[in-house]
Amino acid sequence: MDENLFSLLSKNDFQDFLFANEHLDEREFVLKHKNLFGIPSGIIANQFVGRRKAKIKLGSFYNTRGIIYPPSINIEQSSSEATAKFKTEIIQEHVNNSDLKGVDLTGGFGVDSFFLSKNCSSFQYVEKEAPVLQLAKFNHIKLGATNIEYHQTTAEDFINSSKNNFDFIFVDPSRRAKKGRVYKFSECDPAVDILLPKLFEHTYLVLVKASPLLDLQQGARELQFVKNIYVVSVDNECKEVLFLCEKGFSGEPIINCVDLSGNRSMVQFTFSTEKNSNVLYAEPLTYLYEPNTSILKGGAFKYVSTHFNLFKLHVNTHLYTSHQFVENFPGRVFKIECVNPKENDLKKCFSDGKANVATRNYPLSADELKKKFSLKDGGNLFLFGVTSEKRMLLIAKRIG
Repeated sequence: MDENLFSLLSKNDFQDFLFANEHLDEREFVLKHKNLFGIPSGIIANQFVGRRKAKIKLGSFYNTRGIIYPPSINIEQSSSEATAKFKTEIIQEHVNNSDLKGVDLTGGFGVDSFFLSKNCSSFQYVEKEAPVLQLAKFNHIKLGATNIEYHQTTAEDFINSSKNNFDFIFVDPSRRAKKGRVYKFSECDPAVDILLPKLFEHTYLVLVKASPLLDLQQGARELQFVKNIYVVSVDNECKEVLFLCEKGFSGEPIINCVDLSGNRSMVQFTFSTEKNSNVLYAEPLTYLYEPNTSILKGGAFKYVSTHFNLFKLHVNTHLYTSHQFVENFPGRVFKIECVNPKENDLKKCFSDGKANVATRNYPLSADELKKKFSLKDGGNLFLFGVTSEKRMLLIAKRIG
């Protein structure tokens, strides 16, 4: 987009139209219009999609007139407002300075930059792609940011030429390799593991964002001075993994499993705590517990059992059970209604043919189990296929 297009998209007449018609079907709109307000219909359609995504993910952007949205894939890949704000909390907790100076070496659409800058006296945004930088700068101004300086260059070139020190540096490397589910920082752009020593010449604190697919122990081995690892989920969906590196730190990193939804939950442990936790196993009792995705991604499979005084169903079944109800458990809680129900019990419980079906360490998938018992999604009860000492079915009602 050029400056003329920025101007057209941010004018009041177009913004009035956009705010009033954001729910229009973008495909039908493109078929009916070649352009409107002097703007190609395809670009307008992208603004419809962007606003709908921002409404869910980026409230500040959605509620601000004049914001221009990038292609939807960029919004999907950017941080959400909740996770961006959480990053500012991390910095506030670990930096004892009221006059903060920070850097985002991988600026992108500018969501993290904007929220990180709000607690800084000065902030540096670095992005190698000129169109991306111009869009982020335009939106930052609309959002009221006045303390951000913009640099069109690579992370490596910026840090190699800088003569300044910073209270923190943030970097969100993009993947270069696309094969496989787990990748290394060395396969990213920039290669954080290689760049990190240079970063520590300019700061003592580096916050690195990684994909939820990254193996935590692998990441901790590749980076220096990892003090904290944050596994962050929103609405029980793991969104990102953050590595906080503090220059000179030599201890074992603390893993923080955080769910930002509703009543925020956090479970903290270390790799050695997990390794040394002694787990007791039992077949399903009165209550069934399923940890949230942050805990499962963090790998606190044994620690959850010992910390909350719960029995685990099986070494490879990450569900837990107890006779006594455990309040404030970070995940879903169910009351078990029936274990290994007979066919008549199934028909009685799911008389409307609806159930919420899930399987954990079970030979059939949820879809296969639904097909076997002719069930459709819905209803108030859950049907679990699990493995404890043996494979079994559970009927349960969610209570938390």
